Amino acid sequence: ARLAHAPETSIASLLASLQHFAELDPTVLQAVAAHAVRRAYETGQVVFLEGEPCAGVHIVERGHLKSVRTSLGGREQVIRVVGPGELFNEVSTLVERPNHVTVIALEPTVVWAIPSAAVRTLLELSPALCCVIMRNLAERLLYLVDVVEDLSLRSVEARLARLLLEHSSEGALERRRWTTQGEMASRLGTVPDVLHRALHSLADAGLIEIRRQQICILDRAGLENRALSDK
Repeated sequence: ARLAHAPETSIASLLASLQHFAELDPTVLQAVAAHAVRRAYETGQVVFLEGEPCAGVHIVERGHLKSVRTSLGGREQVIRVVGPGELFNEVSTLVERPNHVTVIALEPTVVWAIPSAAVRTLLELSPALCCVIMRNLAERLLYLVDVVEDLSLRSVEARLARLLLEHSSEGALERRRWTTQGEMASRLGTVPDVLHRALHSLADAGLIEIRRQQICILDRAGLENRALSDK
């Protein structure tokens, strides 16, 4: 990573634009900004590794990253994809444990890192900031409950249908350069061959159309029914 210098007002302005942070007093935002370090990462660069000493809380300014767990055999499970305005690594920071995931940049990315000790000090000084972090963690917990339900109770085809519905815009999922079948398979907890069959099954059913740069939804109601299927 390389340092990407910017005035403290940059991170304060970014925080003020976020849903939960917008309600914080400007002095709290400036206190957070005083401890934040701006870093830039290239595609494929590791932000931090699972098991390393906690790297602190990170806030994404631009770009997308993936947080993953990897098996001893090398199989990767994408836990979450994070984008602009999102936080990550709060859990390891709060429980004072090593990083619980590996985070990798999917494209050129800029993040702000706030050291663990600084985060804990700020939380002790600001009950309002504690509430912000708690709400963020509560939303993350609900998301992970959905992930567990999908992985344990839904077929790959149903998981794929749900992903397409949740991440499509104006009836289509734009395929970014990093949205390969391998990345999608890791995100859905499967392997590329199985994902390939699921994609073509949905296409053969007339629910989607697979194009070079996007996947178009042709029958949203039908895709919603497929997303609810547990077979």
